[in-house]
Amino acid sequence: MAEWEGILVNIKELNPDASPQAAYGARLRKVRESRGWIQDHLASMVGCTGRHISAIETGRKSATLPFSRKTDIAFDLVGTPESFEREWHDMRHGSLLEGFPEYVGYEGRAVEIRVFEIGLIPGLMQTPEYARAVTEGDLHRGSITPQQAEERVSFLLERQEALVRARPPVVFVVMDESCLLQAVGGPKVMNAQLQRLEELAALPNWFVHIAPFGIGARRAFNLPIYLLTLADRSVVAYAESQAQGHVDREPSSVVPLLTTYHQLHGESLSQAESAAKISQLRKGLP
Repeated sequence: MAEWEGILVNIKELNPDASPQAAYGARLRKVRESRGWIQDHLASMVGCTGRHISAIETGRKSATLPFSRKTDIAFDLVGTPESFEREWHDMRHGSLLEGFPEYVGYEGRAVEIRVFEIGLIPGLMQTPEYARAVTEGDLHRGSITPQQAEERVSFLLERQEALVRARPPVVFVVMDESCLLQAVGGPKVMNAQLQRLEELAALPNWFVHIAPFGIGARRAFNLPIYLLTLADRSVVAYAESQAQGHVDREPSSVVPLLTTYHQLHGESLSQAESAAKISQLRKGLP
């Protein structure tokens, strides 16, 4: 009994008001203890160590999206208002555009992903160095804090990891030619980024196309657009401006966007032509 009491004395007191990360950890401990589970038991169910669970509960480590999803399965909270995935998205809401966390929830379950991007390489294709260079620009302008910059990069890498699964989604990408010509992070970063595009274009589930400047007014979109096909064949659209993002599931507005995307795809360079253009640009870099 004395030994058990000693263990209880050493349990770190949690302050859920300290930060969203602390609140997540405190609730994780509360839900775990309400089921009578020790940290090692939960760890065995989500595929980590008891020490990792302890670090998240005490706020020493941040939870990831995959961890949150596995935790929801362990606690039978998938799709409920109390889910840890929902809380994970809420934690990052302050550093992301409105609507984007909701979109990412669909993205992780999509069977097909269609992307159109202007100016920058699409996030799902960015190298970590390219992504950090983009956030450094936001930092320089004072539009985000260093913590938000790191959260954005971590969030992006977790989105990319979520696509690596037993049955990966088919990803269609149309990039405006400006994405390739925008110098981000210097020649070394751009060289590695263009090489990454070549590698993705060689994968069987990735289709990468360039919309050249020559199509002019035939370019269908003036803002980035994302279209997700889910397992039930329903389609989710996400569009964003400089200030906000918006998720749309209404067929009357989503289906025309899908049609327009196909039209833009038809105007773009073929997969082989796009790959050749990317390779040519990379070889031209110092």
